[in-house]
Amino acid sequence: MSGACHRSLYSYQLRTALALAVENPHLAVTFLPLGCSGATINVGFLDDQRASECPSPGSALACSGTARAQIAELSEIMTMIRREQPERTLDLVLLTIGANDILFSPLIANVIVQPGDERDLLVAGGIMATPADAQRVLERELPGNFARLRAALRPFVGGDLARVVYVTYGNPALAAPETPCPGGRDGFDVHPAFAADSARLSETVDFVSGRFLPAIKALARCEGGRSCRDRAKERMTFVDAHQPAFESHGVCARAEEDPAFDRLCFSGQGETFEPSLTNAVTDPMTCGYSASEFRPYAPRARWIRTANDSYFTAMSYPEALPALLRPSDIHDAMWGIYAAVYGGAIHPTAEGHAAMADAALPAAREVLGLPGPIAPVRGEPLPAPEALPAQEPER
Repeated sequence: MSGACHRSLYSYQLRTALALAVENPHLAVTFLPLGCSGATINVGFLDDQRASECPSPGSALACSGTARAQIAELSEIMTMIRREQPERTLDLVLLTIGANDILFSPLIANVIVQPGDERDLLVAGGIMATPADAQRVLERELPGNFARLRAALRPFVGGDLARVVYVTYGNPALAAPETPCPGGRDGFDVHPAFAADSARLSETVDFVSGRFLPAIKALARCEGGRSCRDRAKERMTFVDAHQPAFESHGVCARAEEDPAFDRLCFSGQGETFEPSLTNAVTDPMTCGYSASEFRPYAPRARWIRTANDSYFTAMSYPEALPALLRPSDIHDAMWGIYAAVYGGAIHPTAEGHAAMADAALPAAREVLGLPGPIAPVRGEPLPAPEALPAQEPER
């Protein structure tokens, strides 16, 4: 849907809107997708941001290099709508924000980039952060930024922020409830500098579970009296019913039902790629599969993309980087790091987004005053082609 913003047709926001439309065929559901990869409250939501990636001019998803502020886009759209309906406001806002504010990508880099030249470059470029760094931002900056976000959204929802459905994050690196993934190169051997450090991973998981997620919940629900003047009108509708499911579907989850490519190529030993430079030119995979056989949207145990998944799926060429860190071409070793980390690693898969949509849907119905579906949704395989009834010839 947007190359510059990595907007996807598989997002939980679109799935939620589509479900509302399917359940209520008598209603017209208008969906305005405004989310943007890498956005923070200040840069991306309230102000323009540099596009994380800008597809080539002339392509369907080409961009100008700048992603317009989401609130500015929304204001322009609502101005056009209000020419015909002067009192029109938004019925519902689906919102997930805050992780980038507390240095999400630098936290990932801190966990998975091992000591060496690449890590030294990232530190020098400011693209590395510890949980202690994130905690300082969480305490000193996020509450004030969240207050500005509320003020910006208030006019669009008629002053009632309960119409903002805040869908929180799932912890991405749990092997089981309260059990961090073990670390290592499983899912991260796409670059020789990658290996999830178990100690740094555990520390980051604890920060996300114990400090970030509770803090973002308190901000959205106006708890603690830090960012709301009128709790009755400023409290958002908060959704976290999907979090327990994510605890069993973290980045390290595996199952016998995973696609054959995953089971054979992502072996768990960090041996996905041919180590011989000579052989790798013609046959880079050690498992006998071609890289094109990876299926990014196939069902699998993990609902969070690994660095390998990200690289195979997106092959991003990030641009919104300091000059010191910007790769010169696709053969630059730093490109491999950014392509994996900024192309969607440690983000939900399509299944993860589906779980988030399932959690958001009841809250959306309640806010909109809509009933649930009359009959439960039923999933059935399509009949085999030969089983389809023969069509009568046209007359």
